[in-house]
Amino acid sequence: MSGPLSGIRVLDLSRVLAGPWATQLLGDYGADVVKVERPVTGDDTRHWGPPWLQEPANGSGRESAYFLGTNRNKRSLTVDLSAAAGQQLVRELAVKADVMVENFKAGTLERWGLGPEQLRRENPGLIVCTISAFSRESTRAGEPGYDAMVQAAGGLMSITGGPEEEGGQPQKVGVAIADIMCGMYAATAIMAALHERTGSGRGQSIEVPLYDSQVAWLANQAMNLLVGGEVPGRLGTAHPNIVPYQAFGTADGYIMIAVGNDRQFVECMRRCGLPELAEDPRFRHNEDRLANRAELVALMSTVLARESSVYWTGELGGAGVPCSPINDIGEVFSSDYARENELVRSVAHPYDASLPTVANPVKFSSDAVSYRSAPPLLGQHSREVLADWLGYSGKTISELKKAGTI
Repeated sequence: MSGPLSGIRVLDLSRVLAGPWATQLLGDYGADVVKVERPVTGDDTRHWGPPWLQEPANGSGRESAYFLGTNRNKRSLTVDLSAAAGQQLVRELAVKADVMVENFKAGTLERWGLGPEQLRRENPGLIVCTISAFSRESTRAGEPGYDAMVQAAGGLMSITGGPEEEGGQPQKVGVAIADIMCGMYAATAIMAALHERTGSGRGQSIEVPLYDSQVAWLANQAMNLLVGGEVPGRLGTAHPNIVPYQAFGTADGYIMIAVGNDRQFVECMRRCGLPELAEDPRFRHNEDRLANRAELVALMSTVLARESSVYWTGELGGAGVPCSPINDIGEVFSSDYARENELVRSVAHPYDASLPTVANPVKFSSDAVSYRSAPPLLGQHSREVLADWLGYSGKTISELKKAGTI
């Protein structure tokens, strides 16, 4: 096993997306990730289909595309955590782990004797990352939370979608972005804790609430409120702080134009055949353009509607004006760029010897992101993990299987 986290053992008790996304990142960087799942049913997302990856030769097995998208570079171990024997098994695994990730309801692991402080009595160096819906120190500690609910409650949907004055309604982002970003915060926090441990020798507890992480990456929109005092609204594809920075209709579709400074604006206007607007006091600087957004957008829209998207991306892009056609996902993965930069990799799965997987975007100069194993079948590695991590004999593992513990 190679990668910057090679040698790090991660016990993954999380389910659905935020936690599994974090542990997939750790696995990509070389960590040995063991995914603990319920016997028979496993992670909820195994059942979130179609589409499905079907077992070949008329087999009855299938795996959801959703599950396959967030669980590579992991080994699956089934454990009945409701049973004392299962709890003891996880306790023993935690002794061997560097990191544990979980997203159970507050108090659940403590009732099972698997809370962070309880586990660190046996393994003082253990880092436990808890992903919760809301902070466990808050009055909302016991509430459940899914991505769409947090996008709504955390303000994201209020700034996503068409303008209210044009009849636009709040929209959620097209992927579970609150979950994904929470997982990324969790992964970076875990790596920071691992670094701190090299000096202190001590583990620690980390909590990453889904709601708090979504609020944290409101970024400039949050600061617009905190500094400017005005509640941001929905602008469709437009930017709250920069103009012109939005989608425009063309003769055959749409393009996105993202003018980031006055120099680019001059070039944009020149290529649009509107050079006089670059000197117009209403539009000369970005602050002016913000104040006169509607007028500028109307003038540009009239011109841009006369030619095709290909024409405008060539004309504007050739002048250094950031712009792009609005591609669908099929166009993204069929593009020359995707092929040249290997945005799709493949891993060997029991149902597909060359299962496609979306590449991790990180490129190290001295190491490599690994794609060493496909998302596992439920319990695929139970025997392997118990022998590898705990040194269990085949007989002991068979007894656990017979008892329904694994």
